[in-house]
Amino acid sequence: MESTYQTLVNKFTAYAPHADLARLERAYRYAEEQHAGQLRKSGEPYIIHPLHVAIIVAELELDEDAIIAALLHDCIEDTRSTHEEIAKLFGPTVADIVEGVTKLTRMQYVSKEEEQMENLRKMLMAMSKDIRVILIKICDRLHNMRTLEYQSTRKQREKSLETMEIYAPIAHRLGMQRIKWELEDLSLRYLDPVGYQEIEDALAQQSDIHEEFMGRVRDRVQQRLESEGITATVYGRVKHIYSIYRKMYTQNKTLAEIFDLYAFRVIVDDIPTCYNVLGCIHDMFSPVLGRFKDYISTPKPNGYQSLHTTVVGRRGIPFEVQIRTQEMHHTAEYGIAAHWKYKQGLANGKLGSEKTFEWVRTLLESQQDTEAEEFVRSLKVDLFADEVFVFTPRGDVKSLPAGANPIDFAYAIHSAVGNRMTGAKINGRIVPLDTPLKNGDIVEIITAKNAHGPSRDWIKLCKSNEARTKIRQWFKKERREENILAGRTMLEGELRRAGISLSQVTAEENLPSILKKVGQGTMDDLYAAIGYGGMTTVKAVARIKEELTRLGKLHEGKPDPAPAPSGVIYPGMGAAAQTGHKTPKKTQTGIVVEGLGNCMIKFAKCCTPVPGDPVIGFITRGYGVSVHRADCPNAQFDHTDPQAAGRWVNVSWVEGEQEGYRTGLELSAPDRDGLALDVATVLSALKVRVCTLSARAAEDGSALVSVEVEVKDKAQLQQVINKMSQIRGVSTVKRATG
Repeated sequence: MESTYQTLVNKFTAYAPHADLARLERAYRYAEEQHAGQLRKSGEPYIIHPLHVAIIVAELELDEDAIIAALLHDCIEDTRSTHEEIAKLFGPTVADIVEGVTKLTRMQYVSKEEEQMENLRKMLMAMSKDIRVILIKICDRLHNMRTLEYQSTRKQREKSLETMEIYAPIAHRLGMQRIKWELEDLSLRYLDPVGYQEIEDALAQQSDIHEEFMGRVRDRVQQRLESEGITATVYGRVKHIYSIYRKMYTQNKTLAEIFDLYAFRVIVDDIPTCYNVLGCIHDMFSPVLGRFKDYISTPKPNGYQSLHTTVVGRRGIPFEVQIRTQEMHHTAEYGIAAHWKYKQGLANGKLGSEKTFEWVRTLLESQQDTEAEEFVRSLKVDLFADEVFVFTPRGDVKSLPAGANPIDFAYAIHSAVGNRMTGAKINGRIVPLDTPLKNGDIVEIITAKNAHGPSRDWIKLCKSNEARTKIRQWFKKERREENILAGRTMLEGELRRAGISLSQVTAEENLPSILKKVGQGTMDDLYAAIGYGGMTTVKAVARIKEELTRLGKLHEGKPDPAPAPSGVIYPGMGAAAQTGHKTPKKTQTGIVVEGLGNCMIKFAKCCTPVPGDPVIGFITRGYGVSVHRADCPNAQFDHTDPQAAGRWVNVSWVEGEQEGYRTGLELSAPDRDGLALDVATVLSALKVRVCTLSARAAEDGSALVSVEVEVKDKAQLQQVINKMSQIRGVSTVKRATG
């Protein structure tokens, strides 16, 4: 242990010769005393772990407080030490870092995802206050992964999966490539030991060949640069095991079929020389088209800068060349740790407000109103390596997850831009909103002041968590009444399937604790959360059931009776008659939903119902109740599917004269001159308002006339159909459907 401590001192003093070594030793002796008697799974004294974590932190060249916090990082969790005691002995900054690194107290979570989300949320909160927290946390995980062999097989897989999904992506986002690679390789060793061993053995067997190839290329490049008067350091490496494994897996290739195993780095003095070296490399070797990336002029969000190019040597073997300055290289290896922001103290400005850390703030905001599973899943997308860099028309660069589309881009600019978006242009051409963006695209968002807001479908289309969160926030704020209606119907259906009555949930003695369990203030809040997608019905009912069980009230009531099948409309029997509500005499749309006349209603364009048609309503997410004709193909649903059935509701027409309703008709006849004119003449004689009229000829000599008219009810529509059927040559006149 003493020799290990001396290693720490040597590494620390190498870059901090004026450090307070007496304070460092006090921290070491304090940690040793607190962990006395504790052993690791390997049988070693526990203090070995904090010492090695501190050594890794010193390799990142962090400051004195960070080294001391690394030595003490497990004291609050595993010993009798307190925040107050550490603050008194070593200062409040060290105490705050240690507390930030300390894991959450063990709690009972509904799911593994929820536990993971809470841990992540705490890490992000701590990171927004002091970046050293997450740096020490990553170093802690790295040493634990290096010594994972002493854990059980189940624990090895759990820790490796968590490392691969969370810690390695965070290390990447912070620019700590060297640690990220080691975390990935160590994780793969336990997640797929056979695959890992095969690659490791194959690389070992061919190590002489690899060394010979890299040495020859390195010498050629070095000699060429010297002849050009360029001072540079050139070295090559075989790509790390996980990188090779991932390429084999995604491309379905064997190791023998993977050619670009090599990466070379050229380190020079300044930026102009980087581009000079690039010219030399492309002159010496054949560049692969589309594989050049300039991260110097367009740095990655984590500060990474370098020129990347892939070239092919004389033997036809491709390899990557990275060209950068010494400062860029240091940043690439150590990431944010290389910037030394905290040398001046974070009092100079909040970390979360800096552009480098905008993603931390965004992730913190996005975890509000988000289910645990969704947050963790989205976080993995937001953190992972693949990104696209696109430009605004003014030349500003936006970084988005790979596969992102104009919706993600619009919300990355501002929520107001996304909410008012009506279209998008990529490189000057109008494109569908789900078009994937590519590196270098110039994206322009088309907006309108009177836009109706985002569509529900956008939530499924967008790739970034930020866009999804902003869309949900819009629906939460703008469509509350509609969300309440949709959420209530969905919750009641799920409760029925679980054998629970709504009256049990809303009972005075049960409601307060149930609302607390689901994290909502009122039942309307719960309905709204379900309606806009902030909580799933399955999760809500699981928590309700759990709370009723705890209260001993689960089996006291009976489930509410299921409503009459919504797909069946009985003649003369409206929704109000079935529900016992009095039908309003007048509504804006002429439709009442389950006896309520103030619901947001839209008439389905697929079947355009009019008064007199049997109708049925479908609760949409975002646009109220969509009214269909009962015989519409889109209104047929699987009665055995509770999710589908639960969103169909009984609707009925209000008695009394209403305003006009649009509906479509299709007329077939042999193609002839004047057919469309005859149709227009008949409609004019009937004094029916024509909204649209179009005709087209078919290859078989027939013609199809489509017309959209405005009528008061089904009787007037039938009169129109009868008159159009009498036009010369007309074979059929039918309602438009589907």
